[in-house]
Amino acid sequence: MEAPSKEEAHKINNRIESREVRLIDAEGTNVGVVQTRAALIMAEEAGLDLVEISPDAKPPVAKILDYGKFKFQEQKRLAEARKKQRVVEIKEIKLRPMIDDHDYEVKMKAAKRFFEEGDKVKVTLRFRGREMDHQELGHQLLAKVKTDMVDIAKVELDARFEGRQIIMILAPKATK
Repeated sequence: MEAPSKEEAHKINNRIESREVRLIDAEGTNVGVVQTRAALIMAEEAGLDLVEISPDAKPPVAKILDYGKFKFQEQKRLAEARKKQRVVEIKEIKLRPMIDDHDYEVKMKAAKRFFEEGDKVKVTLRFRGREMDHQELGHQLLAKVKTDMVDIAKVELDARFEGRQIIMILAPKATK
């Protein structure tokens, strides 16, 4: 007897190796512990397959069903689960200490859109040349970003210096 291939997650019919199985018939009724041969005969009489559903149980649980239909349902269920998964991305917004009010508003509108999509936002404030002498302006600007976003975002990583820039990461607040 050959082992099930990687695509086949369940052993079917003659591939079931255990001597006896806990059988569930085509109607979903628990028949109880039955010899595997007898279960195979019952499945054949019903014109269906004997599928090992839970191989780790003692004895393994097997069910009489249409294996093609079962595989299709399983694929549909997995596809549905994959559709509901969402990868959280980190979007970056770059600021400068002397940013104009309108430019600031445009950046905050973009950040709000990112939060609505469920993404995190990395706010990068870059200093150039003599701007390093006025780091307090940068800290004030990041404090303003924090207060403007307080209702829709929480600070995941507080402002910290990395070379000539300050970085802060904001995450969307969980919606109810």
